[in-house]
Formats: sequence, C-alpha cells, structure tokens
Amino acid sequence: MKIKCLLADDEPPARELLASYINRLDDLELCGQCADSLETFKFLQKNEVNLLFLDIQMPGMNGLELIKSLHNPPHIVLITAYREYAVEGFELDVLDYLVKPVSFERFLKTVSRYHHYSVNAHSNDAEPAKDTFENAYMFFKVNKEMIKIFLKDILYIESIKDYIKIVTSDKSYITYQRINYMEEKLPESNFVRVHKSYIVAVPKIKAFRSDTIKIGQVDIPVGRHYKKNFTEQLTRRNVS
Repeated sequence: MKIKCLLADDEPPARELLASYINRLDDLELCGQCADSLETFKFLQKNEVNLLFLDIQMPGMNGLELIKSLHNPPHIVLITAYREYAVEGFELDVLDYLVKPVSFERFLKTVSRYHHYSVNAHSNDAEPAKDTFENAYMFFKVNKEMIKIFLKDILYIESIKDYIKIVTSDKSYITYQRINYMEEKLPESNFVRVHKSYIVAVPKIKAFRSDTIKIGQVDIPVGRHYKKNFTEQLTRRNVS
C-alpha cells in the first residue's frame, strides 16, 4: 500500500520541489497540494492522508495552529526556513522538521523515519504490522548513490569504525554511518544488538550458543555486555 502524501505550502516552488521528490519514490503517492491552512484542514476532513508535509508560515492560520486544531492528524513533517520553530514543533509530536531548501538526501531520511515509526506502531491487529515490516525500507548512500534496502532482507550489520557493512542474503553494502544510529532506528521486534560491532536480524538466526550466533554460514560473536538483552529478546519471541 502506498503512503499518501499531502503538501501544504503557500510557495509554489517549495511544493514543486517536494512533489518531485515524492514522485521519485515508488512507495509514495502525492494525493494533494494546498496553499494555506484552511484548505489543508478541509482536505484532511475528506481524504485519507498518511504523511503531511506542512509549511509553518502560511497566510491566516499558521502550520502550528493547524496542528493544534486537528483531532486525529496524520504523521506531520514541518517545513520552514526558520530553525527557531523546531522546539515547539517537536512538542506537538511531529515526525520530523525540515529546513528549506530541503535536499533529496534529507527528504529520504524523513521517509525512513516514517517507516521506522510505522513498523513500531502499536496495533491490536498483528497481520497489518507484519505487512508493514515486509514493506519497510531505508535508503543508504553507497558509492554516491542512494540505495534502497528492505529491512526484511538484512541478515546482520557490522560496524567498521565510522562505517557499517549491511549484509543481506544477496550482497553487502558499505556506507558511512554509525552502528549506534542503526540500533536506534531499526525496530526492536526484529533486530538486536549482540556486540559492540554487530546488530543481527533475529528471524535470520539459525543457531546460537552462549558466545556466538550463526546466521547463514557466518558466526557472529555475542559480547558479554549484550548477552542479557539478547536472551530477553529471544525469550519474548518464544513466548509470543
């Protein structure tokens, strides 16, 4: 299912830029564009929207006031040329905060954040949550290209100083990123940190002992400080 996106900005060039970004991603669908908060409010009352890209400074009611007026808002990404609104924006529980001009790389990080929250969203229905993880992905910069990697394909992640190696069933990718960042972003229900240099996909584990985990033909060490958390993760999965 595609992510339905709405753009709300009184500046046509800003809307055109974000519209071009949305159209470059297969999983996103641009369902509408609005030039002010009142038009945005009316659109949200009549249409399903998953992700709202909302400019703060618009004529009449501004973006922050619009958020406060919404009873059941979608995920919201605030957009502005002024950084001083960031604190108030996050107090309103927005998904992200983008400063103009928005680069495509920064836009991709926002989309990845949306998928991260969607994967971890609480739901009484287990099947949709599973479907969400099946479709979740992140973009990584590899050799000057932004590469889409589906989370379900990751076997494990290895830290190499300031870089990480993402290993999937098909190939490996090396990208400039910290493993601590990945530990924070990946869903805890599917990934666990087992060593200062390794994060593993729990469903991909073939066997394990007290000090090693086998994924495919690779033996991954379990660090002394990570054993307890790893054991608790396996226990929760067995109980569920």
